[in-house]
Amino acid sequence: MTEFAEHGPRNAGDLGRTTIADGVVAKIAYLAAGEVEGVHALGSGLSRSVGALRKRVPGGGTTTTHGVKVEVGEKQTAVDLDIVVEYGEVIPEVGRAVRENVISAVERMTGLEVVEVNIAVSDVKLPEEEEGEGAQERVI
Repeated sequence: MTEFAEHGPRNAGDLGRTTIADGVVAKIAYLAAGEVEGVHALGSGLSRSVGALRKRVPGGGTTTTHGVKVEVGEKQTAVDLDIVVEYGEVIPEVGRAVRENVISAVERMTGLEVVEVNIAVSDVKLPEEEEGEGAQERVI
């Protein structure tokens, strides 16, 4: 008999720990929310402006997660999103789609249970509104 057969299979989970930083969950949630049709942007106008400035500053980071706050525990996480919806979209349907996409992406990629996704719609993007300098057209 081989040594493996005598002792049984090793459980890889017993060989160390994997921790997931809050920022990782926030990035996943940010990207998942931005994939949903009807979401124009994440974050309030002020947070989007600050995010655009951070991108311009050397060392300021290339990926911002403005409009996303997360709380990450050992096995569970909660997500708060601040979104801007495009005019004409049915806000409850956009919210449901965002919630489903965020939960699916975070749970699939991290293995954490998403206990809640709170969504605050802070604005509606009107077709005739001009984008401010440095603002994004779409999140994705």
